[in-house]
Amino acid sequence: MILSVHQPQYIPWLGYFDKIRKSDCFVFLDDVQYKKREYENRNKIKASDGAHWLTVPVITKGAYFQKINDVLIDDTQRWQEKHYKAIEFSYHKAPDFKRYLPFLEEVFIRRKWEKLVDLNIFIIKFVLKELEIGTTISLESEIAAGGQSTDRIINICRKLGCDSYLSGMGGSAYLVEEKFSSAGIKLIYQDFKHPEYPQQFGGFESNLSVIDLLLNCGPHAGKYFS
Repeated sequence: MILSVHQPQYIPWLGYFDKIRKSDCFVFLDDVQYKKREYENRNKIKASDGAHWLTVPVITKGAYFQKINDVLIDDTQRWQEKHYKAIEFSYHKAPDFKRYLPFLEEVFIRRKWEKLVDLNIFIIKFVLKELEIGTTISLESEIAAGGQSTDRIINICRKLGCDSYLSGMGGSAYLVEEKFSSAGIKLIYQDFKHPEYPQQFGGFESNLSVIDLLLNCGPHAGKYFS
């Protein structure tokens, strides 16, 4: 069985879901240190004048070493209203905007979010269902594998009975490959080629949030993952 892991990101890009799709088990790394200026609390959508960041404000003052599952959202900045209006303004003419309007209203209007991890996982699980990805999902905090970096991954593999680990290409910079072979675990690197799909506003722009794919392609979104 193939394992992949990743921090729970905010409305992630397509490569995130491709990695989950190619795995038998996926683990949210919710029990690791939160890093500022990463994708845990932000991502990009496409507007008529190019890509725009959507950033969820979080409370980090005095909590530099906090773990991802402890990060609190700063609700004083009315971020839900801002994100909803930005998506509505950019995608109200997209073919499947109305199809996903109930989901958008659930995330940005009806629900109130205290923790960033809960927001991210709710969105990711919804998208997995839309893309018909049935990979088994777990939380690292519930597995309690222990260890750091490569050792942590190997421990998770052992806990879940996985004999292969699928890493993003960036993993080659920090993973100790010899440890995987010694543990009898096959190390695989993701080979993701970003697809092009029908998109608004001129030339195609890649590496956007998956929301761009869903609102433009709706029920056909899954076919763009080969």
